[in-house]
Amino acid sequence: MKRIKFNQDIRPLSEFRANTAALIEQVRSTKRPMVITQHGKSSAVILDVQEYESLIEKIELLQEIQIAESQLQQGLGIEHDEAKKQTLSRLRKKK
Repeated sequence: MKRIKFNQDIRPLSEFRANTAALIEQVRSTKRPMVITQHGKSSAVILDVQEYESLIEKIELLQEIQIAESQLQQGLGIEHDEAKKQTLSRLRKKK
């Protein structure tokens, strides 16, 4: 995801209401998030759908890595040769 440009990507709710289509198009074309403010404070963030999906995929991958690292620290891992053997065995059973 591209970094936010503070002078372009922070807009008050009143401006967003008045220019919704144009501001959504800005988010789509720049691939940058937009912060919507209400009463001078950040209230919401608008993201392009593809950028959002990419962000979720990255979070899920990081969570899986954390789980795997935790399992390895607990001694729950298996050696590469054993993993390869198990995988090949499963693939042969499917044929």
